[in-house]
Amino acid sequence: MSGTRTLAVARRILAGLRRDHRALGLVLVAPIVITLLLAWVIRGSEVASINVGLYAPNGQADQVHVGFLRAAAAEVPGGVDVTIEAATANDLDELRTWVGEGRVDVGVGLPGVQFGGAPTVTVITAGTDPATESGALAALQALVSRALGAATGVGPNTNIPTFRHETVFLSADADSLDILAPVFLGYFAYFFVFILTGISFLRERVGGTLERLLATPVTRAEIVVGYGIGFSVLATVQVILLTAFVLGRIAVPEIGPIGEWGIGLGVASAGSPLIVLALVLLLAIGAVNLGIFLSTFARSEFQIIQFIPIVIIPQGLLAGIFWPIDRLPEILAAIARVLPLTYAVDGLRGVILRGEDLAASTIQLDLAVLTAVAAVFVVLASVTIKREVA
Repeated sequence: MSGTRTLAVARRILAGLRRDHRALGLVLVAPIVITLLLAWVIRGSEVASINVGLYAPNGQADQVHVGFLRAAAAEVPGGVDVTIEAATANDLDELRTWVGEGRVDVGVGLPGVQFGGAPTVTVITAGTDPATESGALAALQALVSRALGAATGVGPNTNIPTFRHETVFLSADADSLDILAPVFLGYFAYFFVFILTGISFLRERVGGTLERLLATPVTRAEIVVGYGIGFSVLATVQVILLTAFVLGRIAVPEIGPIGEWGIGLGVASAGSPLIVLALVLLLAIGAVNLGIFLSTFARSEFQIIQFIPIVIIPQGLLAGIFWPIDRLPEILAAIARVLPLTYAVDGLRGVILRGEDLAASTIQLDLAVLTAVAAVFVVLASVTIKREVA
């Protein structure tokens, strides 16, 4: 091996990268920007407030517990602001309704007035955001223990209450896959369809096919829509397979030394799988048109890949996959509300986890926004092609 020739090859690569300002920006700047964004999201998304609904079983007699709980809420450790709902629920079912509708973050069913034995406290959460709910539960356990100790005239560490955790939409022991499968279904479909379309359309341009088409009577809008339909057919097949894999499961019986196994994740959907498919498909069609639009700014497949940390990763951080939108810093929350993935994640969670259907205004909004995003990128792609060949 010749060291001189090896170094010559290395110098050639470095010289090429030095002339590619976009590649240099990707290598040197993008990691810092993404890390800064991640740190901003994490530090700005800590649980700062919890809205609590209450139920006291014996009416006015148990308002003593409510009073002590509200008094203790002003001194919750950890800097968490706990707001107690002004009205108390009539029963646990009403409290579950409050949590399910989002009126309160957590429902607390207080025990009856008692001065002996360990009381049992029912804590109700939605069950759709384990990370947020675990922080809220930790703060509430300390709060309720202190409040009940004050109500019974004993210290906060005496007769420590037993907490029974209930969830409205999922079982309390639901695993992370049940929670994250809906959002990753949308995210992966968006990611792979974008890459497929961007690279494929770039090859059409580099190979001269697009230029030859522009020399015919076919209009630029017809070219974009035609390409979009063609790529969308493949995206549809991909989305159908991915959705079927996530929601379905085919059991394969034991064969000889091979034990029983299955194909698919088998994630249960509380709502219609057809609405799930419609949401993911609209998101994928939007990704198709986004890929066509952005590919007009690339000269190589490597430059298409460079759009991932600019377009895909920030949406993964801001679209509500890991942190709720309302917990993001104000500026980031405003950005999140214009991202298509935000509406896909919201819709998929609503259908799969909460069982919402087309009658829900949130689902209607999500479908409308995803449709509008796809249409907007068709227009942008058409205009961009016109500028490129002018």
